[in-house]
Amino acid sequence: VSVAFPGAVSRESCCRFACEFLKHVLHQRHQLPLPYEQLAYFCRRAAQDGDVIKKPPSMDLASKKCQQVLMELEGVFQHLEVMFSLTLVPRVLILLGGNVMSPKELYELNLEGICEGSAEESLKTASCVRKLFHSLFVADVFSELKALPVMGTVVMLQGHRDCGVDWFRPKLNYKVPTRGRKLTVNLSCDGDINISALPPQHMTSTCEDYVWFQAPVTLKGFHE
Repeated sequence: VSVAFPGAVSRESCCRFACEFLKHVLHQRHQLPLPYEQLAYFCRRAAQDGDVIKKPPSMDLASKKCQQVLMELEGVFQHLEVMFSLTLVPRVLILLGGNVMSPKELYELNLEGICEGSAEESLKTASCVRKLFHSLFVADVFSELKALPVMGTVVMLQGHRDCGVDWFRPKLNYKVPTRGRKLTVNLSCDGDINISALPPQHMTSTCEDYVWFQAPVTLKGFHE
């Protein structure tokens, strides 16, 4: 799936794309029973009601699981923000099931064609997110797939080897797996781009200075 934005995109927008894509994949591939925002809303409601209403143990367990998953995801989103603020991130991988060398499914967000601009000269994040999801919707990439059992999800991303991030773990010899089902979403910019916007990232990621980093948590999905 390829998505071209009609102008430069800010670093913050790129981070939002990664976070929203992760939420989307987790829901579409049956690792979350509801879209992330709805789940977070219900979880907060359940936590507030929990003081008043006695819930059956099974509900209680589900809501504990839900809170655990949401907390882990929140953590990953915060660390992604830090990572994007420290370095260009040419590629993001979401690996489902199996292990990082041979996952069952692999989803890649490729940002190498993005022209990065400052916040003022970049497109609005919300409209870019809408365009990304419209493209995914039109391409209908998830409808053919069989439902998955609950499995672990690992997030990996490329960044500058000296970016100074301490939460993500560098994986210097990591090779992107070729087996398993793979979907790549290529993002790029075209149209009227101000000269001061940085050139596309392709130049950077071929360079030896960019290495893979792995999030130190495995996100465990859950079913209702």
